[in-house]
Amino acid sequence: MERGKMAEAESLETAAEHERILREIESTDTACIGPTLRSVYDGEEHGRFMEKLETRIRNHDREIEKMCNFHYQGFVDSITELLKVRGEAQKLKNQVTDTNRKLQHEGKELVIAMEELKQCRLQQRNISATVDKLMLCLPVLEMYSKLRDQMKTKRHYPALKTLEHLEHTYLPQVSHYRFCKVMVDNIPKLREEIKDVSMSDLKDFLESIRKHSDKIGETAMKQAQQQRNLDNIVLQQPRIGSRRKSKKDVYTIFDTEIESTSPKSEQDSGILDVEDEEDDEEVPGAQDLVDFSPVYRCLHIYSVLGARETFENYYRKQRRKQARLVLQPPSNMHETLDGYRKYFNQIVGFFVVEDHILHTTQGLVNRAYIDELWEMALSKTIAALRTHSSYCSDPNLVLDLKNLIVLFADTLQVYGFPVNQLFDMLLEIRDQYSETLLKKWAGIFRNILDSDNYSPIPVTSEDMYKKVVGQFPFQDTELEKQPFPKKFPFSEFVPKVYNQIKEFIYACLKFSEDLHLSSTEVDDMIRKSTNLLLTRTLSNSLQNVIKRKNIGLTEDARHAAEEEIYTNLNQKIDQFLQLADYDWMTGDLGNKASDYLVDLIAFLRSTFAVFTHLPGKVAQTACMSACKHLATSLMQLLLEAEVRQLTLGALQQFNLDVRECEQFARSGPVPGFQEDTLQLAFIDLRQLLDLFIQWDWSTYLADYGQPNCKYLRVNPVTALTLLEKISREMRDTSRKNNMFAQFRKNERDKQKLIDTVAKQLRGLISSHHS
Repeated sequence: MERGKMAEAESLETAAEHERILREIESTDTACIGPTLRSVYDGEEHGRFMEKLETRIRNHDREIEKMCNFHYQGFVDSITELLKVRGEAQKLKNQVTDTNRKLQHEGKELVIAMEELKQCRLQQRNISATVDKLMLCLPVLEMYSKLRDQMKTKRHYPALKTLEHLEHTYLPQVSHYRFCKVMVDNIPKLREEIKDVSMSDLKDFLESIRKHSDKIGETAMKQAQQQRNLDNIVLQQPRIGSRRKSKKDVYTIFDTEIESTSPKSEQDSGILDVEDEEDDEEVPGAQDLVDFSPVYRCLHIYSVLGARETFENYYRKQRRKQARLVLQPPSNMHETLDGYRKYFNQIVGFFVVEDHILHTTQGLVNRAYIDELWEMALSKTIAALRTHSSYCSDPNLVLDLKNLIVLFADTLQVYGFPVNQLFDMLLEIRDQYSETLLKKWAGIFRNILDSDNYSPIPVTSEDMYKKVVGQFPFQDTELEKQPFPKKFPFSEFVPKVYNQIKEFIYACLKFSEDLHLSSTEVDDMIRKSTNLLLTRTLSNSLQNVIKRKNIGLTEDARHAAEEEIYTNLNQKIDQFLQLADYDWMTGDLGNKASDYLVDLIAFLRSTFAVFTHLPGKVAQTACMSACKHLATSLMQLLLEAEVRQLTLGALQQFNLDVRECEQFARSGPVPGFQEDTLQLAFIDLRQLLDLFIQWDWSTYLADYGQPNCKYLRVNPVTALTLLEKISREMRDTSRKNNMFAQFRKNERDKQKLIDTVAKQLRGLISSHHS
């Protein structure tokens, strides 16, 4: 029972499910029927479902049949009408087809024209777009073309500026084009190419000025010589008219050249072609020979590229190398003046270029760099001149060399280089020049003496007398009164030697010109050289003549010559003594001999060193005479009336000078003297100075008059004179220091002692006279 109820319930559920599925099939899109049907086949009642489906289909067929039957007549009528419409439609179709055919035929040309118009408008748009793009690209291409032209004409600095504009202004506007990419990739290469080419131009410039430094220097030295000549003219007569360009003017001209970018100025690198114009009034400026634009361009290019320091280091390094080459003198430079001239020209040319670079660039070279180069050049030049000038034995060549060195120094001084060391070196060359002159005049004197007959010069008329006196300023009142014919007391060699001495002095004066020496320095130089000429050169020549036995020189003439030697030597000593400048009131104790006396002793040593060719007796007599004259003159200096007061300090300084004289006497300047014979010339001075310095009055007064007394050579009159000078000084000092009682007592005691000694000395003097 229960099983029957359960089966009935299951049957109802299945029937309801099948009904639902049928409704879904009727209302659902055919694409979604699959899942619905699957649910049927998944169950076990698909047979029953198929039955229901068959039933539902038959029901729908009956409904369709009923509907068709109800509308059949209307359908037939519609078909009939449709058949009528079809005929009309066929006619319409034929008409439309015919009309279309005609329209197609008639519109074919229009279509063609429209197609042409369409293509034209398309081309027009393309052309317009192309023009716009070309207008955008054209400045880039023009700038690039300009860049290539500038590089082709070697206008590198403007090319670098163009490249900068191209890179930062124009190329960013067309960066999406392939040619722009190529240009961008090529820019570093172009920069490097500009850098390399500009450096190549600089190397050509450096090589060119290295080769032409002598030409530049020659022009600069000519300009300096011309200016010196003009200055000499101005001293005589003011110059009216054109003036020479100053250094500042030349620099102003070159400053304008820095900005020049013309192809000509940029293609030139180095020395401009300038012909020699020695006959013109003005020599062109040294800088006018040089085109510095390669340096300026390269400097600007490296500065723009951020490599200025690299460029500066390279330039300075190369110029240092060139400086060393320029400063290396040729081995045969000393043979001709042209060798020295070329050497100087190269040095001047080098520093003229560097000085111009210093003033026309901002920091490429600086003053410290120039000074360093000049110090090196100065030391090497002076060393080279010392070496090579030492080989020269021709005084004319030495004089020409001196003039060349002066011109060299004056030229460089114009450009601000210190040249004092060059003038100091000229003083060294002056001594060498003097030696060459002495050798030359030794030959001249030898020829004069060899050709002389050593007979008095006879004159038979007033004209002949005046002619001889005009050559040699001889004055003799007795001779003038004598009637013609008469004879001069000397032979032909005297006026000839006199004139040659004057020529020697003129030659010495030529060397002193333009050395910026004072008249005193020139006089000292002439005096020194002339003294050597007389005491060494002429003296040796005369000695050789005197020793020659074939010369008929009388004993009276030989004696006169010897006396002349003694007289001239004493006169020279007097000249040195005129330089003595003692401070008789000094309180300082000296520690060395006076300068004038040291120079005098040096002169005596050198003089007696050349007396070796004289007869021994003559040399010894000359030496003894000189020492005695020196001792007497020193004593006169000490005792002269103008010196009213002197201090013991001054006496100490005087004692040092006398010791220097004694040391000279002990050194044996002339051989042949026995022991201390020569020192005896100064014995009076020595005993007098020892007496006062040791203040040994008790010994002097006690032993006076005895043959072996210690101060035998001290005259009481001399001692009293010197003591009074010291006494006056002490009284003046005592008056000045009267505020110090202790000093007053000491000085009073010493003054009493001096008064006592002076009184005793007066007693000795009066007893001696009585």
